[in-house]
Amino acid sequence: MIEFTLWDILRNLALALRWTVALSLIAFIGGGLVGATLLCLRIGLGRKTQRVIGAYVGIFQGTPLLMQLFLAYFGVSLLGIDVSAWTAASLALTLYTSAYLVEIWRGCVEAVPRGQWEAARSLAMSFGEQLRHVILPQAARLAIAPTVGFLVQVIKGTALASVIGFVELTKAGGMIANASFKPFLVFGCVALFYFVLCFPVSLAAQHLERKQHGRTA
Repeated sequence: MIEFTLWDILRNLALALRWTVALSLIAFIGGGLVGATLLCLRIGLGRKTQRVIGAYVGIFQGTPLLMQLFLAYFGVSLLGIDVSAWTAASLALTLYTSAYLVEIWRGCVEAVPRGQWEAARSLAMSFGEQLRHVILPQAARLAIAPTVGFLVQVIKGTALASVIGFVELTKAGGMIANASFKPFLVFGCVALFYFVLCFPVSLAAQHLERKQHGRTA
């Protein structure tokens, strides 16, 4: 049996933490780009497009992320396409994140008073100009706090990528626990690392929300 000290456990978990952070950033940035594109399509195009995007959102919000990871990894392989655990996890988490962000941002756009749309139309702005110059800047201020808050869910969601063999923080914790026979200590350290990642983000989201309420009061 390999003897693991607390320092060895923390050092190995810290190395795995890099991949958790990297996967979280890829999912959040990629999901943000996909979500922003879907939001513009949902606002600007007809009812058929809105229904298609609504179905997309419903599928990814209404099914477990674990199942989405399995489909991205094993399902794509059935089509003869060889995908790595890294690619499958990035794809699944990006699509999952985009489905939630498009709804968060849609609610923020709808929270902009209708009078702002009417004022923009009275200035003979095109639809794109209305969004770019009037609606989206106001919606963006409303969206900052819930968007930052959702990042916590993305970070915690990366833990499920361990089931398809992606070695992030949780997977590394399981491997170290099996080798050291110290599961309580190891997973206590894993929980500490997740707390160190998520707690500052939660505080930032709460601060932004209070700041936003202070502006609108």
